[in-house]
Amino acid sequence: MTPLAPYAASVESSRGRVHQESAEPTNSGRNPFQRDRDRIIHCGAFRRLEYKTQVFLNHEGDHFRTRLTHSLEVAQIGRAIARRLNLNEDLVEAICLAHDLGHTPFGHIGQDALNDCMKDHFGFEHNLQSLWVVDFLEIRYPTFDGLNLTFETREGILKHLSNNNLQRHRQWLGQLTHQFENHLQPSLEAQLANIADQIAYNNHDIEDGLRSGLIHIDDLHQVTIWQNQLNKVRSIYPTLDDRRLKHEVIRHMIHLLVDDLVKSSLKRINEYLPNSIDQVRGLPQMIGFSNEIMEQMIELKRFLFQNLYRHPQVVKVTDEAAQQVRFLFKHYTQFPEEIPSDFLLGQNYEPHRRVAHYVAGMTDRFAKKEFLRLSQ
Repeated sequence: MTPLAPYAASVESSRGRVHQESAEPTNSGRNPFQRDRDRIIHCGAFRRLEYKTQVFLNHEGDHFRTRLTHSLEVAQIGRAIARRLNLNEDLVEAICLAHDLGHTPFGHIGQDALNDCMKDHFGFEHNLQSLWVVDFLEIRYPTFDGLNLTFETREGILKHLSNNNLQRHRQWLGQLTHQFENHLQPSLEAQLANIADQIAYNNHDIEDGLRSGLIHIDDLHQVTIWQNQLNKVRSIYPTLDDRRLKHEVIRHMIHLLVDDLVKSSLKRINEYLPNSIDQVRGLPQMIGFSNEIMEQMIELKRFLFQNLYRHPQVVKVTDEAAQQVRFLFKHYTQFPEEIPSDFLLGQNYEPHRRVAHYVAGMTDRFAKKEFLRLSQ
């Protein structure tokens, strides 16, 4: 195995866990970041991602991506890039697998609806919700709530945080407060996980959009990164049918993005020459695309927003989903006794936050079922 770069996160330099635990048995073969990964995979919130929307609602088709399959794809891309940069693959994998644990049912529209419901109660931020899940909401262990993940994994999960919530949760966030108040960068592994997420959803949303019929190959001619790779694939396979063609173009796009990210990131790393993770935190972000590819990614995002995410058929379904989230929030706010009695039992959460935790943890199908049951 290639040794880690000096600027990578290492087990030896980890800031540890909030709650002290006995050391992993030496014969287990797991380091702390691998232990984090395993705890994430085995938690209930991770299993529920199977029934949470990526773009298309879970029941709309068996072949569309869900939050679970998306998280697995992000982890695969993240590990592949980490290996080329000599970063800590185990930490990247743990962050990637956990990054969507706090997502609401019905994708981003559910998040927006819940944020609107919570506007007078410090809002709803899905990154913070993911941290809430791993720090408190998973109830599995005898001596602490949550999963008690390492600082480095928690840092990578949080990513962004409003100033209001930063000040409100200072005691809870602990060392993470220092990171945000001093505008420090997270580890390169956390930076990488964030961009692996972008690579995955941009390319795979194209694939799901084509599969759905809401966008067509001809529509993508205006997207530079697609058209360049399409021309390349057609020059190699001039008679390829559309079904194979779209997969090959997307594969070429992912390879292009990964190669550009590795080269551009190494260029920045070699410019700053950090020799520790602590130095990384005080430097500008180093994991990123070249300016040319970044512009092409922005163009692709704009296309997807205009032609897929805001497609009338998608909007119709997601508007209905948003109404369901608002209804559920209002109902459980009025009738909190209808929340299962063992949900966050004994926890001192503000009433609206407890409702938000409950609704955010629902799968698409459970939320829809509850809406139909309660709205009769």
